[in-house]
Amino acid sequence: MTKIDIVSGFLGAGKTTLIKRLLADALQGEQVVLIENEFGEIGIDGGFLKEAGIVVNEMNAGCICCSLVGDFGKALHEVVDQYHPDRILIEPSGVGKLSDVIAAVQNAHLDVTLNSFVTVVDALKAKMYLKNFGEFFENQVAHAGAILLSRTAACTARRLDETVALLRGLNEHARIVTTPWKELTGAQLLATMEGSRDLVQEVLDEIAREPHHAHHHHEHAHEHHHDHEHEHDHEHEHDHEHHHEHGPDCTCGCHDHEHGHAHHHHEHDHCSCGHDHDADEVFTSWGVETPHLYTEEDLQNALTGLGDLSLGTVLRAKGIVPAADGGQWLHFDYVPGAPDIRRGAADYTGRLCVIGAELDEERIASLFGLA
Repeated sequence: MTKIDIVSGFLGAGKTTLIKRLLADALQGEQVVLIENEFGEIGIDGGFLKEAGIVVNEMNAGCICCSLVGDFGKALHEVVDQYHPDRILIEPSGVGKLSDVIAAVQNAHLDVTLNSFVTVVDALKAKMYLKNFGEFFENQVAHAGAILLSRTAACTARRLDETVALLRGLNEHARIVTTPWKELTGAQLLATMEGSRDLVQEVLDEIAREPHHAHHHHEHAHEHHHDHEHEHDHEHEHDHEHHHEHGPDCTCGCHDHEHGHAHHHHEHDHCSCGHDHDADEVFTSWGVETPHLYTEEDLQNALTGLGDLSLGTVLRAKGIVPAADGGQWLHFDYVPGAPDIRRGAADYTGRLCVIGAELDEERIASLFGLA
């Protein structure tokens, strides 16, 4: 079934740069159709993409989400019927609302998969975009499953933190790429667009493969807390109004509540039923995404600090974070008494998580310089 990816963003943010990178590094071997919708008379990049063997259906008479909604649906049907592509990339006008583009695809009633909704944001101009184009910028950010920040290499750490905080205020759950694109492969960028694996779930799955480990810590938590009852805080269920339908394979991210800035899984940490439990039923997990820079000493101190029993029972910790010295990224794994820090490849942003029971999340965040 044809996948449809929508790459939105303001003019000059880097949409075409991203598309070229995907075509060169990640989509070779796929039949791809690009539908451009430039606001104006001339499709700027059509020539380049035709030379690259990509079919370009330029629609320059207006904005997809405004006057061309009807024609857009017809064009989509023609593209699917004529080319039967593996993937359609839609690059809307920079002044369009992402929700309207999604609705235009829906209204075409095609047998396709709405695969990803992406917004490219110039990290140096996000505040200006919000001020000058508030409604349009907010819409593009709020409806994105992934937000790819361009020009982050030119940002100070403080400016990048401020930009991420601004975007988080508009979209709590999108995956935000803060790593300079040149440090990532096209495959990594595509995987982030389509829905990266959650680091917290990754560690929980590792624990789940060790039933004796889960059972032991479950009993420990039960013994520790048997004298009093617990009230369990559960994540609030957010009811979002979506402007598109999700197929079984949809990974757009807007319904994915595991990829937010902070993940708090408050699970049952004891039970009197006498049965073994899956890891995600037993443990509490804390996770965060951040562009924060770390030295090896920072991480060593943080991992040493996890041994403090007053923080709760820490079972595992794992992370991939950018190095302050600008070298390869720092990867770490932690089990009590055995921290492991090594150098490795970049990720789309810094990610770390801690798994255990009765965790003091504020103090753990402080250990990693995030309080």
